[in-house]
Amino acid sequence: MKLSPALKKAYTEEQMTAPEAQRLAEFIAWGPIVFQVSRIMLQRGIFALLGESDEGLTRQEITQKTGLSDYAVKCLMEASLSIGTMLVNPETERYTLSKAGWFLANEAATGINMDFNHKVNYEGMFRLEESLEGGRPEGLRHFGSWPTIYEGLSSLPEEVRKSWLAFDHFYSDAAFPEALKIVFDRYGVRTLYDVGGNTGKWALGCVAYSTEARVMVLDLPQQLALMQDNIKGKTGAERITGFAVNFLDPEAKFPQGERPDAVWMSQFLDCFSTDEITGILSRAREAMDAHTRLFIMETLWDRQRYETATFCLTMTSLYFTAMANGNSKMYNTEDLEQCILRAGLEVEDICDGLGQGHSIIVCKKTETKINSIMTRQEIEEKVRAFLTDEFEIEEDLIHDGARLKEDLGIDSLDLVDIVVIVQKVFGFKINLEEMKTVATLREFCDYIEKKVG
Repeated sequence: MKLSPALKKAYTEEQMTAPEAQRLAEFIAWGPIVFQVSRIMLQRGIFALLGESDEGLTRQEITQKTGLSDYAVKCLMEASLSIGTMLVNPETERYTLSKAGWFLANEAATGINMDFNHKVNYEGMFRLEESLEGGRPEGLRHFGSWPTIYEGLSSLPEEVRKSWLAFDHFYSDAAFPEALKIVFDRYGVRTLYDVGGNTGKWALGCVAYSTEARVMVLDLPQQLALMQDNIKGKTGAERITGFAVNFLDPEAKFPQGERPDAVWMSQFLDCFSTDEITGILSRAREAMDAHTRLFIMETLWDRQRYETATFCLTMTSLYFTAMANGNSKMYNTEDLEQCILRAGLEVEDICDGLGQGHSIIVCKKTETKINSIMTRQEIEEKVRAFLTDEFEIEEDLIHDGARLKEDLGIDSLDLVDIVVIVQKVFGFKINLEEMKTVATLREFCDYIEKKVG
């Protein structure tokens, strides 16, 4: 696992004293109450009042300004002191904002996250465990009976849909200005498929940035209707078209005909499982030629400069589990690289540090496509081939029961070479920890079959 410097420091060494760790454990245990208290303090304007006051406010002054009862204010403020969002001067009994309270009151990302978790996730998260066990978004039942949130997005309650869109757009929109320069200035793109284009914000950005840009938005029919309403009458809208497609249908194809200069996927692949991603990328490959570039813009959790960003991303993964589709997450670089390779594509470049921590993975077609599904016989034939060709092992020694170390002579240095060979031949990277339980050639082929079969 490759981690950014900040993550390596945070995730590989103990950072807390025992009392700090104990407090965090209790903070987690009381998490739902911590969240609701802080949300009410924000929504009722108490944080804002404290932020506007130079000397702080007394409990009585807050009661008067908010219209809440003295009991309610006392409960909220005592809890907020323990949470760490407020401070008090014992002599004057005046309350002020702490640094954490300031961020809750003023930082846009924190406000977006809190609103999203309250309106979209909170009640559905009660069914997180069911979702993890069943691979379905059981929490989505709180809003409707759709198989995923995407089919129901246009039918969600208005305030829920607005919160969902605000969360989705906040993070991607901040990266768009830099992304447009990469796509149009560096790569000279004119025609582009916008996959999962949602409301058409990226498409509008493209046609506004380049007068030569022509964009086709690929999305569900109901999403295309929302997109058409959103772009109506706006500059360049006549250069934006739509193509209805359900990417969960493995038979659904990309538009056939003229090859685009670029295929664009922004915060799209995190809506699918790795197998589904491989299938989507394979179909994208069919729509590409040697000059087409595939741009994948995602917030990859392992490439974040600050650990706080990674925290937000790994928590967002559980939204996908309980509310969105039950089988996707916020991915890291290695996750997507394996899907890219299996789809017959290769990474040409990775551009980091866009907007709120986005990266763009730029891909092109490989000359030959690695088949994402192989039969057991094909797997065994390929394994036998590289054992004889690369390691010069005699064919009569290669059989199901052969022990990798004792019978075939494969040592730890050979295993490093095998990692490289397997990634090239089968399109995935071996996890060396998982390989510790693999002793025989049969078990080795079982391991490969589990990954690609």
